Amino acid sequence: MNDLYKGPDGHARCRWAGGAPEFLNYHDQEWGFPVADDQRLFEKLCLESFQSGLSWRTILAKRDNFRAAFHGFDIPRVATFDEGDIARLMDDAGIVRHRGKITAVINNARRAQDVIAEAGSLAKFVWSFEPAPETLGRPQTQSTSEASVALSKALKKRGWAFVGPTTVFAFMQAMGLINDHAEGCVCRAKAAAARKAFARP
Repeated sequence: MNDLYKGPDGHARCRWAGGAPEFLNYHDQEWGFPVADDQRLFEKLCLESFQSGLSWRTILAKRDNFRAAFHGFDIPRVATFDEGDIARLMDDAGIVRHRGKITAVINNARRAQDVIAEAGSLAKFVWSFEPAPETLGRPQTQSTSEASVALSKALKKRGWAFVGPTTVFAFMQAMGLINDHAEGCVCRAKAAAARKAFARP
């Protein structure tokens, strides 16, 4: 039970789901369930880059503010951001005001457009790095993997920023490219079923 937390409904969940009130719904409804929408994938990569050096609780609490500030992480729109937008974002107390990470989001939107032109969609590119389950360790025992290292290298080669292997692994966990729910977590089987039914892009 060391990896588990008993939720208010009596069901066991990943221990981190009990770390803050807002984590429970995120854990049960989003984390580990497969996503093929380019905008959601881009948003998550951006938010994971903002989390670097911070806690996910901080980023999750500000997620709606991030969405408003970056126009829902609409890739073509963010790709047009200029110095005026950077100044606006640096003045926005509702987000993490880190100039390097803000400029990385704008850069990465432009690089995402390149990936879409190359692969057909960001989802198709990202999901081509989905690892075989047997290449992974026991759930929640690693912070990187061969697949996250490979995807990180591929993104960096294409000019992306703030996409190191640890950031990318957290992205893969959250977006369902792997099922990293703890053994015994009530959502592990749900995520597995969702992944089985998921149509890979």
